[in-house]
Amino acid sequence: MKINRKSLFANDALQIGLFESRPSSDACGDIERQTLNAVVLPFRGLFAKHDGPNRHVIGTPSHAIFFAPDKPYRLSFPGAIGDRALTFRFDDALAPEEVALSRVGEAMASDGVLPAEAMMLRNALWARLQTRDFDAFEVETMGLDLLSMTFDSLRRHGGGGKQATQERRARAVERVKEAIALAPAEKWTVAKLARIANLSAFHLCHVFRETIGISLYGYVLRERLAHSLHAVMDAGADLSAIAYDVGFSSHSHFTARFRAFFGVTPAALRRTAAAGALADFRKIVTAQPGLPA
Repeated sequence: MKINRKSLFANDALQIGLFESRPSSDACGDIERQTLNAVVLPFRGLFAKHDGPNRHVIGTPSHAIFFAPDKPYRLSFPGAIGDRALTFRFDDALAPEEVALSRVGEAMASDGVLPAEAMMLRNALWARLQTRDFDAFEVETMGLDLLSMTFDSLRRHGGGGKQATQERRARAVERVKEAIALAPAEKWTVAKLARIANLSAFHLCHVFRETIGISLYGYVLRERLAHSLHAVMDAGADLSAIAYDVGFSSHSHFTARFRAFFGVTPAALRRTAAAGALADFRKIVTAQPGLPA
């Protein structure tokens, strides 16, 4: 496996880096530990974080994954497609309340689904970090704003019931998330995903909304759009091809869904990115909740 870790920004409060993997298989890697609190925000590919027996969470471009310091975990890369992600490392002083809650398991989860604003800000920050003359103060404020959104997404949904039942439900939900991430363009049905989860169709829809906080259909749309965002900002990729690659039946359908979620059309976002007008992202990051919940 080839892994590239690169520091992009650092000060006394926050370290921002790039993590890039090119795995040769989907097997779990060695046991690792973080020395600081860490949040990982993939913008391409996917990975799985395993932090207990038969327990894992999936990281995709629509997710944030939290790593507590000194807690052992292993990584795997389903489908061996690898991932590319921004990493944020910080000590307890940056967000003491959220970190304390995560330690005792009262309110914080190890993964969360990002809102449209956070996905946009993540990609805007990545674009800013690619410039040689970025303003450190701007990068720090963008990073802290993004972390604030991330903490909101990491607050737990649901949580009732016996622990054994919760664990079975969590495993079923993660299997579904992994299948969708590996093939976002698949013509998914509730029946297909229910077979993967080993649940009835009705039970899967109920458990998924209770665990993730959105409907199964809304989640699939969010995954498709999250997977498209990086490609949209690449001036060399054809927008119609992107639409089909992530599972939309037409360019117009893709454009409508993209605008409803991100608050801007793919073409307009591409023009903003190509012009280097990254300050305009602050204006664009006002997405309207137009997707199904």
